[in-house]
Amino acid sequence: MIPLGDASRHPFRFPIATVLIIIANALVFLLELAGGNAFISRWSLVPADIMAGQHWITILTAMFMHAGWAHLLGNMLFFWVFGPEIEDVMSPPGFLAFYLLGGVAATAAQILIDPTSTVPNLGASGAIAGVMGAFLVTYPRDRIRTLLFFGWFARVTAIPAVILVGFWFLTQLFSEVGALTQVQSGGVAYMAHIGGFIFGAVMARVFESHKRRWQQGLERTH
Repeated sequence: MIPLGDASRHPFRFPIATVLIIIANALVFLLELAGGNAFISRWSLVPADIMAGQHWITILTAMFMHAGWAHLLGNMLFFWVFGPEIEDVMSPPGFLAFYLLGGVAATAAQILIDPTSTVPNLGASGAIAGVMGAFLVTYPRDRIRTLLFFGWFARVTAIPAVILVGFWFLTQLFSEVGALTQVQSGGVAYMAHIGGFIFGAVMARVFESHKRRWQQGLERTH
């Protein structure tokens, strides 16, 4: 399943913070291509280093890095689908703070589950999972245009956010359980996704702006 957009609403304002975050991810990826493995080794996050009190800046830098074009484009697609509506609810400054804190929470969860790991961690997935958690809490009934594949066939249909995002979260839970039974030398940091998602779901209402709460009240009234 590939989400394409929210079929139920559009943001009230241009999602400037969302766009700037996407641009930042793209620029950092270009720096990765130019710098190669040396750049990735320097700025990606290694849990064992953080536990040793070293390279703390990588908590921030790693969440803007990606392992390849597919990783970057997939993450940015999900972010563009769910980010603008949540930015609209929070205001651009609040959304930026929420996004960064979601990335920190995701990193903390991954370090907690494997604090001695020397495998480099990188990617915006944890922070974006936080945005998805906030979307599930804020707009569970919205219908998301989604590309579904059935073997060689594909179709676009609208799926309620509670089903689409809920299914995605369950796959992360089951994948993490499976990963815990294996010796990991790399791969997807599922615990970061889980940690970011839980942060987003719990903190979504805290970051909502009072103005948008009032606007939402009008939407429910009329």
